[in-house]
Formats: sequence, C-alpha cells, structure tokens
Amino acid sequence: MRKYNLSNITGVLFKNSVAAEQVTNNYVYIHFYLLAWFDIDNKKERKCDVILVMSIYYYYYFLQDSNESNKQDPHVGQEDENTDRGNWSSKREYMLSMIGYAVGLGNVWRFPYLAYKHGGGAFLIPYTIMLAVAGLPLFFMESSFGQFCSQGPINVWKAVPILQGVGITMMLVSTFLAIYYNVIIAYSIYYLFASFQYPLPWSVKDCNSTGLLDCFFSKEASVSVEVALQRSSSMNETGPVVWHLALCLLLAWILVGAALFKGIKSSGKVVYFTATFPYVVLFILLIRGVTLEGAKDGIEFYIGSKSNLTKLTDSEVWKDAATQIFFSLSIAWGGLMALSSYNKFYNNCYQDSIIVCVTNCGTSVFAGFAIFSILGHMAHVYQRPVSEVANAGFGLAFIAYPDALSKLPISPLWSILFFVMLVTLGLDSQFAGIEVISTCLQDAYPKLLKSKRGIVTTAVCIVLFLLGLPCVTRAGIYWVNLIDTFCAGWILLVAGLLEVLGLSVLYGGNRFIKDIEMMIGSKSTLFWLWWRACWFFITPIILVWSLYTFTSPTYGSVAYPDWGISLGWCLTAFSLIWIPIFAVWKVYKASGDIKYQVSFEEDIHSIYITKVS
Repeated sequence: MRKYNLSNITGVLFKNSVAAEQVTNNYVYIHFYLLAWFDIDNKKERKCDVILVMSIYYYYYFLQDSNESNKQDPHVGQEDENTDRGNWSSKREYMLSMIGYAVGLGNVWRFPYLAYKHGGGAFLIPYTIMLAVAGLPLFFMESSFGQFCSQGPINVWKAVPILQGVGITMMLVSTFLAIYYNVIIAYSIYYLFASFQYPLPWSVKDCNSTGLLDCFFSKEASVSVEVALQRSSSMNETGPVVWHLALCLLLAWILVGAALFKGIKSSGKVVYFTATFPYVVLFILLIRGVTLEGAKDGIEFYIGSKSNLTKLTDSEVWKDAATQIFFSLSIAWGGLMALSSYNKFYNNCYQDSIIVCVTNCGTSVFAGFAIFSILGHMAHVYQRPVSEVANAGFGLAFIAYPDALSKLPISPLWSILFFVMLVTLGLDSQFAGIEVISTCLQDAYPKLLKSKRGIVTTAVCIVLFLLGLPCVTRAGIYWVNLIDTFCAGWILLVAGLLEVLGLSVLYGGNRFIKDIEMMIGSKSTLFWLWWRACWFFITPIILVWSLYTFTSPTYGSVAYPDWGISLGWCLTAFSLIWIPIFAVWKVYKASGDIKYQVSFEEDIHSIYITKVS
C-alpha cells in the first residue's frame, strides 16, 4: 500500500485554505477507497464492489471538478509559492504597495494642521505613544492575519466564523471609501489640468484691501466652487452633474483599472512610481519653501520653539492623536489583509510592520515642514499670522496651499508638482481599496472568477464610477463629506475593536502568537509581553474610548439636513448589520457545542498542526 506524506498534503493549508480544503477532500476519498479495498471478502464481495465502484466514480468526478476550478490564474507566475492565488513578484513591490496604501492624503492635509493646532512639537508625544500602543499593534495583527491565512478580509474570518460579518463590513467600507476617494483624486486631476496656464486661475491680485479671510471666501466662491465644484448652497440642492468633474472621475477610474488589470502583478509595477514620486515632490517643495521669506515663521508655528506642552493635559489632543494614527495607517479597511495575503508564508511580517508604520509617521512629520514653510511665506506676503492661513483637509489641499504656490515664481510648475503628488498619493490608497473588493469576490467565487482578474477589476471600476456620479453633482462635496464621516469613522473603530477582541479572545491570543511564530520564527516571552499587553488590554481600551468622539458632519458653516444625517446613519447601519446577521447565522447553522460554533476552524487548525508536526 502506498504511503502518503501528510506533511505535503496538509502543508497546503498555510498557502491557501481553499486549496487545503480540496486536498483534504481528496484525502477523504482516498481513505474511503482504501477502506473499501481492504474490506473485500467472499461474503461481502458484491457489496464492496459496489462501494469500490462508487468510490472511484466520485473520486474521479471530484478530481475533474477540482481541475476545472483549479485552472491556473494566467497572472500567477511559475515562481510563485502560492500557485492558487499568486504572490508578489518581489518584496520591494509589496513594501511599496503597503507604504503607498498607508501614506495617503491625510498625511499631507490633516497631520500638519493637527500638529500646529495641538501644541506643535508637543503633539509628537501623544502621536508617538498612540503609534506604539494602538497603531502598530493593530497593523501587525492585521497584516499577520492576512499573510497566515492567504485569504482576503472575508475568508480570513473562517478562523472565527461568528465574526465573519466583520469581513463583510470591511469590504463594504472599502467600497464606500473607494467611491468618494476617487472623487478627491478627480478634483486633483482637474486642478492639475488647470495648472497648465499662467497665471494660475486661482491667483488673487490684491487681498490686502478686503482682508485675508474675505479673500479666501471670495476665491473659494469664484474658483473652487463656481468653476471647479460649482457647489450648491446646501445638500438639498443636488443640481446636475458637473461634467468636467465627471470626466476627471472617469479618467481616475481608468487609471485605477489599468493599474489593477492584472492584479498585484501590474499594480506592483505601478507603485514604483506612485509610491516614490510624492517623496520627491515633498523634498523639492521643502527645499523651495525653506528658501522663502517667512518660512521660518511657518515652521515655528508647526513644530518649533512655540510648542505648547500644556496642551498635553487636554484630552482632545490625545483623542486626535489616536484618531490620526488609526486612520492614517488604514487599519480595519481590509486592505492590509488583502495585500499581505499575497505574501510568501515565511515573510517577516513583523519587520515589515515596523518599517511601514515608522515610514508613515515620518512622512507625516516631513510633509508638515514642506507645507508650513510655504504657508509661512504666504502669511509673510499677506502680513498675517500663520494661524490665519493654516487650514486642514479640503481647504488646505485645494484652497490655501494652491494659493500659496501661486505667489511663487514659475507658479504653474509648483502647482503641477503638488497636484501630481496628490494624485499619486490618492491612487496608491485606491489601489488597495479596489484590491480588497476584487480579492473578496475572487475568494468567494474561485471557480467562476479566479482566472478572470481583468474582467472583475473592470466591472468593479465601472460600477463604482456610476455610484460616484452623485459626488460630482453640484452638491457633490456634501456627499463626499457625508460618506467620509459616516463610513470612515465610527464603523472602522467598531471593526477594529471586534478584530482585536476576536483574535485575542475568541481565536486565542496565544494560538495567534504561535501562528505568527510559524512565519517569522520563535521569539522570547519578553518579546511577546508588549504585544499581549496591547492586544488584550491597551488597544481595546483606546478603541472603546474613541467610539465616544463622534459628531454630526458639517461642511464649513453649512449644516446637513435631517434626511442627510439619517442617510448617513443608514450607511453606517448597512455596513454594520452584517456582523450580527452572520453571527446568528453561523451559530444557527453549526452543530455541536457553542465553542465549536464560535471558533470552528480552531479544531481543524489544531488537527493540521498536529499532522504537520
């Protein structure tokens, strides 16, 4: 009788759980065949012949069906360890993709303002602490989880089936965010095209007569709103589609679809440019900025000698530091799991997490110098304090900073560089968001979609482009802000909390640590002491505390109508409702005691570990 190497059979589990399931089924059929063969005797010959024939029939039927479903993805390379899903072509492509995903628009248009607002250099203290106790532990947990399971954010939760709805929530959040995030990229593309003229259309000849704030208001009304956004007075006035923005949105989706047409094999090449070019631009803007009059005042306001340590006693400072870390690292969006799921099994995900998180936070600090050096020059030109020209979010990226660049010699060049940087920053994050959706669909329907990566990506981009058209109407900016507030805030905190509790409590923190050690090697007890403290206690407490900070959205002085707030809560409910639905469904469908129902894969995981060892 032929002996089968169980290590070879079950080892596939760690490369792909679907492949492992098929191998396991094959093993069951082989076992059934052998039992029928050795059970043959004279008395039961006829019965065993029937069993034997049926066993062979079903075995080969399964193999035929399995061969159909296991047609190799044309985008999977011969050198890939995971022959079912493929791997990154190189470690560099993965790292650049992760850095590009983590480093986004918020690093440029939100962190510098928060640092200035909350005491300058003093803000780095709570920011660094929150990185250590919340950001890095969650980032490490999520990327390790995806790499170990080699599955997207839905299928990874087969490890804790009662929480599989968390994966649905992550995919829905990525879908909503992809809709409005590409609209922001479309704004950047429009401003980029508008920069190819001199003078720049948002240049203001004389602001001293009316005052800086009035000048900003006039400029926003005449350029950013009437020409670019054509913003209506409220969300109640939707108006027609702004077609120049719709065309820019279409171009943005074409760029995303083309980069992701072959999945990570094509996007991994694109990130060589999109992940590195923003650093080139930030360096150029910093060098140009520090040579301008007034730059020192801007840097002093940002992170210089005027730092206010007394701000550290304000709870809002710590809340904003935790929020900025959480959202800046793109935790609980599902993108970290999707990108890391294409890693080779023995990749050092711990080292990768340290590098990406430190690079992300370092980029935020570095971007602040480039931004505030030029804002300091702008304040010098207008003879105003830096505090009156500093802004955050949309106002900084599309109003204050473009106007500051318009005051420089060769202003179109600086404007073009700045908006190309914004486009590339947005595209990197968008790549991962679409990868989440495509990966979830392909993992859910491997027989149908595994070899159709390009078709899936194209279909997703077309659907999301159509869903994004309301965001390029005259009330589009209100829709963008609404989705950002209700889909990129409270939902992510809930998903992140359930993620850390599900893995540390239901799945088992010690079991999860053993899984990680299978990939990165054994570590000392002292090494894991910090991560256990964060995963079991510190990080969950910070997430619960952050859940109490939600406020209703506004856009400037414009309040949202009641139906808009209600619609926002409906988006929140639609994203979160799948968590209790799947929890109830999994418990109802499962058999056995409640532990088996809650953590079904735990037992199977232990069986496979025993066989391999």
